[in-house]
Amino acid sequence: MRYTLLLLGFLIASCSKDDGKITPKRIDLVESVYTSVTIQPDSLYDAHSVVGGIIEKIFVEEGDSVTTGQALIQIINSAPKLNSENARLSLQLARENYSGGATILSGIEDEILAANLRFKNDSINFFRQKNLWDQNIGSKAEYDTKKLNYELSSNALKLLKSRYDRTKRELETAVRQAENNYRSTLINTTDFTVKSKINGLVYALPKNQGELVTTLEPLAVIGSSTDFVIELLVDEVDIVKIVEGQRVLITLDAYSGEVFEAKISKILPNKDRRNQTFTVEALFEDPPIVLYPGLSGEANIITNIKRDVLTIPKSYLVNSNQVKTVDGLITLELGAENLDTVEVISGLEEGTIIYLPDQ
Repeated sequence: MRYTLLLLGFLIASCSKDDGKITPKRIDLVESVYTSVTIQPDSLYDAHSVVGGIIEKIFVEEGDSVTTGQALIQIINSAPKLNSENARLSLQLARENYSGGATILSGIEDEILAANLRFKNDSINFFRQKNLWDQNIGSKAEYDTKKLNYELSSNALKLLKSRYDRTKRELETAVRQAENNYRSTLINTTDFTVKSKINGLVYALPKNQGELVTTLEPLAVIGSSTDFVIELLVDEVDIVKIVEGQRVLITLDAYSGEVFEAKISKILPNKDRRNQTFTVEALFEDPPIVLYPGLSGEANIITNIKRDVLTIPKSYLVNSNQVKTVDGLITLELGAENLDTVEVISGLEEGTIIYLPDQ
């Protein structure tokens, strides 16, 4: 764990020295967490195509400003157009089967009409024969035959009506499915143009005209041209000390000697298992005039300021919690610390002289 103090004046020199002899001093002790810094544009994202193909044309260049919906890259691919035409033909066939001049339903309707006529004829013959049989006229065999014909024609008519209803539902479903498939293929044919999702700047165009691309490859990197986010990598042992709104002091390699202030705006909860760090975002209070993606530097997140506490330089500690005095070693109770200084809670008076340990 590394801490850095970024407030001038709170240095070891604040303790009076005389050939290695000093006395504890009261200061405002600042605790901070050291992190590395990377600058990234706000809303940075990789633009992808939803269809694979060949880059036919690139409409923008790196560094161009773009608006929401502006075309970036044109893709060509014949497969979706062929799929769309096949889907259109399938839809046309489904509609003809359902409502055309020679539909499947029309054929069943003709069969129902014929079956209905047979049923009426068999019904008349059966009930006529039944009346005669009730009067003991006619033979039992003739009665049974007329009854059987009546029942068979009745069942046949019911089966045809059931077949008609089932076929109608199936054809309706086939039409709806063909319509959905056709609409889907139309969407794909309109997705040959990659467009910007935000108002921003083109930061990168990793592909060239004529290259074959897939849906997995980024075709452009787009982000804000004015707003930048500070990405801080915080060690897992320090992340519990970080909360939103904390003050951050930043130095950038591109701005040597300058310190910029920011505030923590977001703590991302997912840990990077490769380097055991968490990503924390901060926003500049007063950003530099010129910023570019990838600018790096260092930062200290101020986690605590203890006012008017008794402190000694950490270089005067012996065995991590003792100091050398005229009376020998004294054990101390220590508190907050930064890179150079540590708080003394008890065990040492303000005027007690302590000595630098033997090297």
